[in-house]
Amino acid sequence: MPIRPKYLLGGAAALLLLWFVFDALTQPGPQDLDGDFTEVALYRNENNTGPVQRIYAVTVADTVRWAEMQQYGEYMPHTKYGNTRVYFFAAARPAPRQLQPGPIPFAPEFQTKCLAVYEKDLQSNVSFKRRPFQQP
Repeated sequence: MPIRPKYLLGGAAALLLLWFVFDALTQPGPQDLDGDFTEVALYRNENNTGPVQRIYAVTVADTVRWAEMQQYGEYMPHTKYGNTRVYFFAAARPAPRQLQPGPIPFAPEFQTKCLAVYEKDLQSNVSFKRRPFQQP
């Protein structure tokens, strides 16, 4: 007894759907990185009609994992023509618990404690700076 084409197509569609769901649920994310990253503060502007600005303060247990810090920044949400900044701080030291808009989104006493900053700007240009507030 031959298999009908509609059953073959239905089976193929079901397998394809299962593959899509599995692939979507197994994507890597910030939780997969080593370094014990913890988001401690978030600012997102209220403007939904213009550029969306997201600012994060994140603590990290291992303070020399520069590549993983940059990868963490890559995993953060970004809106086309928006701006995303992630500031990294050592978990063992004080970190800001509140952020506000502006070039420096936290109190001045945290500037010397900032390990790195990741930024994805309006044109999707990425920058990663180690020790951004230290004088050269």
